[in-house]
Amino acid sequence: MKIDVLVFEIGSTTTVVNAFVGIHENKPLFLNQGQAATSVLLGDVNIGLIEAINDLKKNLNIKDIEIGETFATSSAAGGLRMTVHGLVYDMTVKAAQNAALGAGANIHLVTSGKLSLYDIKKIKNIKPNIILIAGGVDFGEKQTALNNSYEIAKLQLSIPVIYAGNCALKDDIKEIFKEFNQAEYLTVTENVYPKIDDLNVEPTRKIIQDVFESHIIHAPGMNKVREVVNKRIIPTPGAVMQAAKLLEKEITDLIVFDVGGATTDLHSVTSGSEDVNRILMSPEPFAKRTVEGDLGVYINRKNIINMIGEEQLAKDLGLTLSQLNDLLNHYEPIPKGPQIPLVERLTEEALYRALIRHCGHYRSLYGAKGRMKVAEGKDLTNVKYIIGTGGALTRLPHRRRLLNTLLKKQDPTRLMPPREAEILIDKDYIMASLGVLSLKYPQQALKLLCSSLEL
Repeated sequence: MKIDVLVFEIGSTTTVVNAFVGIHENKPLFLNQGQAATSVLLGDVNIGLIEAINDLKKNLNIKDIEIGETFATSSAAGGLRMTVHGLVYDMTVKAAQNAALGAGANIHLVTSGKLSLYDIKKIKNIKPNIILIAGGVDFGEKQTALNNSYEIAKLQLSIPVIYAGNCALKDDIKEIFKEFNQAEYLTVTENVYPKIDDLNVEPTRKIIQDVFESHIIHAPGMNKVREVVNKRIIPTPGAVMQAAKLLEKEITDLIVFDVGGATTDLHSVTSGSEDVNRILMSPEPFAKRTVEGDLGVYINRKNIINMIGEEQLAKDLGLTLSQLNDLLNHYEPIPKGPQIPLVERLTEEALYRALIRHCGHYRSLYGAKGRMKVAEGKDLTNVKYIIGTGGALTRLPHRRRLLNTLLKKQDPTRLMPPREAEILIDKDYIMASLGVLSLKYPQQALKLLCSSLEL
């Protein structure tokens, strides 16, 4: 059977293969999906990939597949590990962090100011895939970015380094990396914070994804996957963001929840409300992603269980502690039967905590004219759509109820989505795949996305 496009999605818990036809006739159709457990711990992600392809064949009731183009996304083995280093946290560091997260990175270290000896030691221990250096508005402060570039180049890690700081230092930074024989690993791009209150994160996002695709093999066996992927491969979270931005142009302000086995990601694509923008203390990116590395419903389930408390969790599920412990002792990556209510409760907690961490809030300032109300952080009050994707929110039976419950938890001090926001579910579980597909076939990807969301 001939398939126009096959997209591999290699996650931390499951590996999914999505098949599409009708791409070249602009009559795109999602054909079917194969799924298997990700096999990073076995030393080769291809084991899970082959099992997923075999599952796809089984679902299609065929023996052979003739594949046209192949794309891939991956978040296996912790995804794209990055460290970010800037000048002042609320300015250049925050801007650089937003650029990195939006591209699909997992931030393992953020520093502001000149790197300390302890910071340098932590960078060595983290073994990042990419390092992002920012610092200073254009033609502003120079010493921090120069110092940090020197210290990082001196480490001679031979990994990609992106400089997205003060444009006046571009030539100096290049000379520093040349001095330590690291020039081939350096990419210089536009400043993420060129002027006060001016974010410019999109160029850096694109560079991060390009660097990932060109240089990064971040899970056992990924080199073999790259041999069979003849088109784009990008981090899975970056692919979800790509799809979210594509969809926002069609249906307006939205947020996307992606609850996985290791993390819970929240992507928001919204400029916020005019009322909040007038009192916002500092700029926020139009498209923002936060990743909660402690909120996963499989690999990091113990974190969520501890947040809820075992006694409260048992009470919520109508179980005894003994019954709960029995469920936990037989916990599986893909839940079945009595495990489903447990995973739904963990998902509910992950959703709420991820939202609280992502959204902004109101606070009061006091000055000569008395109290003044201001806003800080990302404004979600203008969001019209709440989208659920990822394994939990596309496969759990009560996924809509989970998101409805979330919307009912309104807090007037926080810039949360309104209760009346419409809930959409990525029923085919293809949003990440369509994000990478949209890099070559945007119209086809949008049609497929609207179909999966039943728009």
